[in-house]
Amino acid sequence: MAKICILDAKTLGNDADLSGLSKLGEVTVYDITKPDEVADRIREQEIVITNKVVLNESNMKDASNLKLICVAATGTNNIDLEYAKTRSIAVSNVAGYSTSSVLQHTFAMLFYLMEDLRYYDEYVKSMSYSKSDIFTHLDKPFEELGGKTWGIIGLGAIGSSVASLAKTFGCRVVYYSTTGKNNNLQYERVELDELLKQSDIVSIHAPLNDKTRNLIDYKRLQTMKKSAILLNLGRGGIVNELDLAKALDDDLIRGAALDVLEIEPVNPDNLLLNLKNPDKLLITPHIAWASVQARKRLINELELNIKAFLNNEYRNRVN
Repeated sequence: MAKICILDAKTLGNDADLSGLSKLGEVTVYDITKPDEVADRIREQEIVITNKVVLNESNMKDASNLKLICVAATGTNNIDLEYAKTRSIAVSNVAGYSTSSVLQHTFAMLFYLMEDLRYYDEYVKSMSYSKSDIFTHLDKPFEELGGKTWGIIGLGAIGSSVASLAKTFGCRVVYYSTTGKNNNLQYERVELDELLKQSDIVSIHAPLNDKTRNLIDYKRLQTMKKSAILLNLGRGGIVNELDLAKALDDDLIRGAALDVLEIEPVNPDNLLLNLKNPDKLLITPHIAWASVQARKRLINELELNIKAFLNNEYRNRVN
């Protein structure tokens, strides 16, 4: 049987059912693997499963039996694909498993900010509502989503799902193609500066690369509506965090919601954690992808990728 190891099982959740993998080989499970532990742990393995652990020449060079790297994610930036190719090590990923989960989280984050839900929850639980002389409380007026312009940066599978649901809510949808190659006739394609100028909601669903790094900086935040909300569910480095903190403190936009940060876990000295008005910002710890159902789909896809490889079949190969 094939020797299989999982380097960072904890990132799949303590409730993850990995029993299906044991039918495919002899499985070794590590909750977390530190950089200096990688080389030793993969040395005798034939198949390695990783989510965030970096695999490169320095830690793979002595793994003479390694034949397959399964990335438990869509992005493969943590794998040295060129070195793997020179060694004829196959690399597979999993795409599409988290689309519904990220779509749901996008709207959850938006409504949390748009309807000031934290404020209203605290208003009731502080007993202020109990002392009210009317049956309601309207100190934080909120608007309907219908009629707003929703700008999407990165109209891939997730961005397209967000666009479709935003349209259902009655939004006008515009998008910016970070590659310059996406031409979706369902929605209006605009340049980035025009998107930021027009949009009431801007959501980011793009990968991090040379074209998107620091794409949203202070200068561009200045072009947005003061009533606008920015959502980043792509990658942390797309939004310049120092500039966003300054923009929120300067009241350039109404608010922002981030599920991704440039450095994860977040640095305790990150200025986003010390805003003048913390209610303007919602941060979640990179969980948009991780619904129970999405993680089940991810593990199932990993099993299918390994089965295919063991049967000399190509499935979700990226090299």
